[in-house]
Amino acid sequence: MPACASLKPPIPQSFVTREGTSFVRAGRPYRIVGANMWYAAWLGADAPFGDRQRLIRELDRLQAIGINNLRIMAAAEEGPLRNSIKPGFTSGDGTSNIALAEGLDFTLAEMAKRGMTAVLVLSNFWEWSGGLQTLLYRTTNRYMDMGDPVHPWPAFADVTAAFYASPEAMRLYREHARDILTRRNSVTGTPYRADPAIMSWQLANEPRPGGSDSAIARYRSAYLDWIGSTAAMIRSLAPDQLVSLGQEGTQATNGSRDLVVEAHEPVDYVTAHIWPLNWSWVDGDDLPGTWPEGKTKVEAYLGEHTQLAALMGKPLLVEEFGFPRDAESYAPDTTTEFRQRYYRTIYDAVERSWAEGGPLQGSNFWAWNGEARAVHEDFRFMDGDRAYMGDPPHEPQGWYGLFDTDKAMLDLVRAHAQRSCLGAGEACTP
Repeated sequence: MPACASLKPPIPQSFVTREGTSFVRAGRPYRIVGANMWYAAWLGADAPFGDRQRLIRELDRLQAIGINNLRIMAAAEEGPLRNSIKPGFTSGDGTSNIALAEGLDFTLAEMAKRGMTAVLVLSNFWEWSGGLQTLLYRTTNRYMDMGDPVHPWPAFADVTAAFYASPEAMRLYREHARDILTRRNSVTGTPYRADPAIMSWQLANEPRPGGSDSAIARYRSAYLDWIGSTAAMIRSLAPDQLVSLGQEGTQATNGSRDLVVEAHEPVDYVTAHIWPLNWSWVDGDDLPGTWPEGKTKVEAYLGEHTQLAALMGKPLLVEEFGFPRDAESYAPDTTTEFRQRYYRTIYDAVERSWAEGGPLQGSNFWAWNGEARAVHEDFRFMDGDRAYMGDPPHEPQGWYGLFDTDKAMLDLVRAHAQRSCLGAGEACTP
């Protein structure tokens, strides 16, 4: 397999731009071989909850397998939700956590040294970082925990979607977004808006217009207004960087293709997330029996969103895709045969698009665990734990993340990264 020159940091660094259905950096195609590392700013903090030396080690590992893009949380709202991470970027009274913001500064500075770019996520539809429902709580003093048996699905999604129609909650969201967008990096001295290491500002993680059809109908207009007005605000403050939504695709709109298209009109590229186990496309206890049908559904979802991106004339990123270990084990010493098949399915589609000039420009696997290991025998995360993983606090630790010892998986990612230069006008050396 040839080694690709694009795995080295591009010099000089420049902003990632969009040209039709492609990304460009420094005059060359910029193909995303990415990972999710939501907790990077926590590791980057010079504080008891941080670990800068581990962050450096993890970035080195990611660079070594060819990762050039990380999707990172740049927001977390402290509040009463049971499974939200603490500390947050904003405390319960709305004040900013300086140490965590400086952790993001340190992260971006270290990524820039390695030629990596970041997608910075400005809030979350889900509870594990506080998110939009915590902003609603700060204005109403009412909240709902995800998974509360008294309020089964889709109650949480329907309640959270009220955010889009709340001027008070919107004001809190915009205050934090402006604080981050107008920040000057305390390590490099570079204003965020002038930092080429920031590829894209993302409105939120998986923002849905609701869970039920009735809620989607109720909040549709407010949802679209939020997207358009927030995208305009970001462009006014950071005109050289891209804007993205962070939506899952038609899974987030109860199958509505039209709503996916409308939601992505104000932003620079299309996003899709694919979760076969979470969406009951496969059974974790019977991956051999259910994977064939699951693969068919994955391929159909990829095809559908590639068609939508082509229709809009915009790039597409599969910026979240995750799969369990064999037998849905959480332990790092268990095998990953079916995870490898799943990743290969995603990567095959991306590589075909690269070869054919299609809109699917890359992907970010979920997620990077690196050297972290579960602290507790039940694989659950508890307040005060510092062994951050790609699996967020509400999920079993080790469920979806890649460990630094997952040799077969890391080899698979590395091989995909090496293919990213082929046909892109870049030099490949033996």
